[in-house]
Amino acid sequence: MRIAQLAPPYETVPPTCYGGTERVVATLTEELVRRGHDVTLFASGDSCTSARLVPIVDHALWHHPEYEDFAPFSAIALGKLAAEAARFDVVHNHLDYMGFPLARILPCPVVSTLHGRLDLPELVPCFEEFRDVPLVSISDAQRQPLPDAGWVRTVYNGIDLSHFHFQPTGGDYLVFLGRMTPDKRPDRAIEIARDLGQRLVMAAKVDPVDQAYFDHAIAPLIRDSSLVEFVGEVTEQEKDVLLGGAYAYLFPIDWPEPFGLTMIEAMATGTPVVAYRAGSVPEIIVDGVTGFVCDSFRDMVEAVPKVASLSRAACRDHVAHRFSAEQMADGYERAYAAVLDQSGPPDDGAALRGRALVTLGGRPFFA
Repeated sequence: MRIAQLAPPYETVPPTCYGGTERVVATLTEELVRRGHDVTLFASGDSCTSARLVPIVDHALWHHPEYEDFAPFSAIALGKLAAEAARFDVVHNHLDYMGFPLARILPCPVVSTLHGRLDLPELVPCFEEFRDVPLVSISDAQRQPLPDAGWVRTVYNGIDLSHFHFQPTGGDYLVFLGRMTPDKRPDRAIEIARDLGQRLVMAAKVDPVDQAYFDHAIAPLIRDSSLVEFVGEVTEQEKDVLLGGAYAYLFPIDWPEPFGLTMIEAMATGTPVVAYRAGSVPEIIVDGVTGFVCDSFRDMVEAVPKVASLSRAACRDHVAHRFSAEQMADGYERAYAAVLDQSGPPDDGAALRGRALVTLGGRPFFA
């Protein structure tokens, strides 16, 4: 099958450090190529891929020395895609709603994966207008604000398990990863470590938009505690070592997290996750098996000592069975088959069960 992957040009594919969407696109692209599909990746020119690369911009925009306004590059991306659309069987759009108008006029079907939050009021009229556009959610929870959108199926994000090494014992410290933003609640992570008297390593990106929050709300907490070490952004290799050596991973979020890639990265190394119940968290963690899903700050504090009773091997096995690159690619092959079949409207995925065996890229699977 000839597949176009349209990635955001903000970060390289894969990213060197922070960049969940770009990491997912990279993992999916490599697995589709491995399966024999003819894949073209539209992304920043400094991306690294086994697919055919069509550069949207020479360097990823978040690191570009010249450009500050990124909006023109979405237009460039869509224009480059439109110019080549006739060569593809299906287009996979990762630019969210920016790709919706093009999805109506391209000569091939377009599947759009939504990677962000959907509980924003300005999204309601947009998704009402584009109910005909086939959509993939990355968790069932992500759909809740827009249940009547054109959902084809839910496909959980996956990771390349070879990038994360199982550590059977772990260490004595806690970890916080991601971005220093109020939604991620790094302040909660620091308070948990302080209440438990346990060391916390924070490996997180500080976006310019979050700099004031970090400087005024988080940096003083770090300075005031000898238990907290802030190491900034880390590469995937550094993340592997950091997570694998941890006692537990803290995910104290305060927003409807669409997925939470760092949770499965932690569990892949064997490290259990202690998380706040929000968004996709109950879909990702098996409560009491691969971590704990908590309803309050006090629950999180009380759950951390219980991590010692959990099996780190069970954490790894859970990711291998539900969140591998292979599982993700299986889901997207089924999504591609669904949009190529014009016989019926999109649904929640239930209608895909029991379908006939089909072949894409020389690989058979049940669609």
